[in-house]
Amino acid sequence: MFYERTIESSLRSISETFPVLMLTGPRQVGKTTILLKLAEPERKVVSLDDPTVRAFAKSDPEMFLQRYSPPVLIDEVQYAPELFSYIKVYVDRHKRCGDYWLTGSQTFHMMKNVTESMAGRVGVVRMLGLSNSEIAGTRFPPFAVEPQELIARMNTAPAMDMGEVYARIFKGSMPKLYESPDVNREKYFESYLETYITRDVKALSQVGDELAFLKFISIVAARTATNVNYDALANETGISAATAKQWLSILVSSSLVALIPPYFNSALKRVIKAPRMYFLDTGLCAYITRWNTPEVLESGAMAGQFFETWVVSEIYKSHINNGKLPSLYFYRDSNKKEIDLILWEGGTVYPIEIKKSAYPKDATRHFSVLNPIAKEPSEEDVFSGTAHLKTEIGAGAVICLCSDVLPIDRKNWYVPAWII
Repeated sequence: MFYERTIESSLRSISETFPVLMLTGPRQVGKTTILLKLAEPERKVVSLDDPTVRAFAKSDPEMFLQRYSPPVLIDEVQYAPELFSYIKVYVDRHKRCGDYWLTGSQTFHMMKNVTESMAGRVGVVRMLGLSNSEIAGTRFPPFAVEPQELIARMNTAPAMDMGEVYARIFKGSMPKLYESPDVNREKYFESYLETYITRDVKALSQVGDELAFLKFISIVAARTATNVNYDALANETGISAATAKQWLSILVSSSLVALIPPYFNSALKRVIKAPRMYFLDTGLCAYITRWNTPEVLESGAMAGQFFETWVVSEIYKSHINNGKLPSLYFYRDSNKKEIDLILWEGGTVYPIEIKKSAYPKDATRHFSVLNPIAKEPSEEDVFSGTAHLKTEIGAGAVICLCSDVLPIDRKNWYVPAWII
C-alpha cells in the first residue's frame, strides 16, 4: 500500500528551483519510492547500492554521468562522493532546474561534500518516517497551537483510543511495516539495525567497536525523553564522554535521534542547558528496549516516556515532512520546573505539556515560569546589559489521551494526541 506523503509539494518546488534536488533521511523511510512516483517517464534511475554500479561511479565518474545523463535519479549517492564535482560542472554549464535528483541515507560525510561542491546549486530536503496523519490520510500541515485549527482537525482525523495509540507507538513509522500485514516486525527491525551498523556506521572511522556502538544505541533508546548526560551514557557503555558525544551526533546526523535544545531567554534564570533526546521512530525504540507487545509497553515503566517520545516525534515530523525546520525547545530549571515542549513561531512561544492520561489536572502549572519573557525590560535591565526582547506567550496545549479539543482556561487547551 502506498501512502501519500506531505513532502511531495516541497519536492516539486525544490526541483523547479534548483538544478539538484537532494533528499536525505534515514534508511527505508520512502525516499526512493516518493521520487519514483514523482519522476517523469524519461528520467533515468540508478542505484549505487549495486556494488558494480558503485564501482563504475567511483572509478570513472565522468563516464558514469554520461551513461546516466539528466534527467536522472541517483539513489544512495553517498557511496560515490566523486560524482559531486562533475555534477557541479554539468549544472553550471546547462543551468536547468531538476536535472539531478539525489538520495542519501548516510549524511555524516555526504552533506559536507554537497555543501562544499554545490553550494547554491542544490536544494536539500529532509524526510522522516510516516506521520500519524499520513497513515490516517489527513496529511495535516505543521502542528501549531491554534485552537480553531485543532478543532477543525477533529472533523477529519480518525479518533484513537489508548490501545490504538500504543499499537501505533509500538509499530513505529517505517512504511514497510504498513505495506503488508505479513511483514515480521522483529525481523524487520533486526535487519534494519544490522544494515544501519554494517553499511552506514561501519564506514566511519569514529566507530571502531560495532558491539559497543550497538550497546550505546540501546542505552540511548532506554533514555529517550530524558536530558542528555554524556557522562552517564559513557559510563554505561564503557567509553569516554567525548566518544559518547561523538556517537550521539552520529545518531542525530542519521535522523534516528532528535535533540531538542533548552529554551533560553535572558529574563529566565537557572535554566538547565543540556538538550533532551528523543528517538524519532518509537517502533525501533520499542524493539531495541525489548518491549514485546503494545499492551506490555502501555502498562510498563516506560509508558510515559514512549508517549512523550511519540508526541514529540509526531510534532517534529509534522514540520520536517512539510519541508519546514521545527523551532522546538523545552524548559527545565534548577527548581525542577519543567515544560515538555515549547513551539516558537514568529516571536511567540507556545508552551506544550504532554501527559499519558485523559484530562490531567494542574498540567499547566509550570507555564507561568515563562511570564518574565512577556514583560517589558526594566531600566535596570537595560543599564546592566541584560535586557531581553519582549516575547509574546501564545496559547498553551496539554497533549494527552482526551477525546476532544476542550479549553482548560482562557488561554490553554486540552488536545487529543491523535490530531497532531
